[in-house]
Parts: sequence; structure tokens; C-alpha cells
Amino acid sequence: MTVKQLRAFLAVAQTLSFAQACERLHLSQPALSLAIKSLEDSLGGPLLVRTTRSVGLTPEGEVLMPIARRLLADWDNAEELLRQHFTLQLGKVSVAAMPSFAGNLLPLALKAFRSRHPRVNVAVHDVINEQVLEMVRNRRVELGIAFEPETVEGLVFTPFYTDRFVAVVPAGSALADRSGLSWGELLQESFITLQRPSVVRLLLEESLASHGLQLPVAFESHQLVTVGRMVANGLGVSAVPTLCSDQMEELGARCLALDEPRIERPIGLLRLADHKLSAAAQALCDVLENIPEWKSLDAGR
Repeated sequence: MTVKQLRAFLAVAQTLSFAQACERLHLSQPALSLAIKSLEDSLGGPLLVRTTRSVGLTPEGEVLMPIARRLLADWDNAEELLRQHFTLQLGKVSVAAMPSFAGNLLPLALKAFRSRHPRVNVAVHDVINEQVLEMVRNRRVELGIAFEPETVEGLVFTPFYTDRFVAVVPAGSALADRSGLSWGELLQESFITLQRPSVVRLLLEESLASHGLQLPVAFESHQLVTVGRMVANGLGVSAVPTLCSDQMEELGARCLALDEPRIERPIGLLRLADHKLSAAAQALCDVLENIPEWKSLDAGR
């Protein structure tokens, strides 16, 4: 039983005329008759009663008629729904992004995406960097935004820009008047940082250890906001990616350039290498990879 056969049967059943059914379906009478016969053969018996003057339904044809209506309506609805998804008149896409990016830069990209595809829903999961990778690998989201992972096996990573770490100090401290600091100077203060297994914490520790330096950790937190508030209240200093600078300033801290050594890492888009993106995810991917502000962020480092 095929959709073409059901359409042929329903057209005849509704008009009770082969001639009118042919006009409705733009089929020749032999083609229509063949479709009806093929349907009857596949089901095992006659559905129509034909005479030289009229066409009627057999009892089995009466049973099939409402079923055929529902099946074809569902088929047409499915075709239209998928057509709208493929043409981005409708759709949904999920993206996981580390909170520092989700809260600071992602809205810029989502505004551009929304202007192009206003009826496509975007679900944003703001989770720590490690969870971004996990959600992408487990197919819970199609796209992820995170630091470049140490291993990209099974993933495709497209860099947006390279972010560097800046110092975060209390706005009222003597350090706040400086134009920049070295790590040696910053680490003379009590240090506030994210708890392990935060990739920010691990990246700082590994980079500093390679230069013979160690974090003098006084306070730890799971939330970057808490770190910023602790610094703003004079409990110590910290270091965060540049993309978090505005957030730290809003919390009452001051951000300064930080060198010797310069610690930086690419931030970009992650997706599974063997996964064909949905139309909505591909459209969002295209927008994210072509935001001109990403290039200016890289150029300003």
C-alpha cells in the first residue's frame, strides 16, 4: 500500500467518478485504474464496485475510506512540517556553552541568528567547559562552545579567537591603579580560583607549573560570579579569561593585563565529526563561524 495508491482510492471514493478523480490527480484513466487495482491486489480484495454508469464502495472500501483520510492527512502534515524544518521556517537547535561565553558573547551571535531565522528555537545550556565536551560527545546537543580540548578525537573544533587570561584585583587596592601585572606580582597576593576539575583552574596550574610558579590558593568556588564577588570584597585576587572582564568589572573588581607568562587558549565551536547537523544546527553553525567581532577580539589580543 503506497501513498499514491491511497490518493487514487480516496479521490475515486470521494467523487464516485473515475473521470473526476483523474482530473483531481492529473492522471490518465489507465494510470488511475492501475493504482486502484494494485491497491486491491495488495490488500486482498475489491474496494470499489464499478458499473458502466456508477462507482460505489464495497464494505471494505467503506472501512478504508476514513483510514485513508487520516493516513494521507498525517502524511501531508509530516511533509509540510519537515519542509518547514528544512527551510528553517520552524526548527529547534541545542547548544552547550561555557558560562563565561554564554553570558557575554553568545547573545551577540543569537541576535544575528534570530534576525535570519525568527521561528527557530535555540536552547542554550550554560555548563562548565568539561560538560560542554561531554554533552557534544553524548549527542545531547549538536553544538558546543568551549576552549580547544587537548584531544579532538571524534570532534571538529573551529576556533573563533584566542583568549588570554587577565588579572582580577579589588577596585580599591593599590594594584588597581596599575596598567598591567606580571604573574610573579599577582601571585604575591591571596589567590581566589575555580575549583577542580574546572578547565580554567587546570590550565592555570599547568601553565604556571611549566614556569616554576604555583597558585597560592586561599579561596575556591564552583561559580565565576562568586570568585568575582570575593575579589571585589578584598579577599584576594584572581585570573580569568578576557571574555569575563566585563562581568568582573560589573561585580566591582578591576581587570588588568597579565603577562610573564602570557596564558592563552583558543575558544571555538565543537561538533561531532561523524554527525550530520540538522538544518537548524547548520544554520546556527554558519552564523557562529562568521561573526566579525570574533576576528576583532583576536586582533586585539
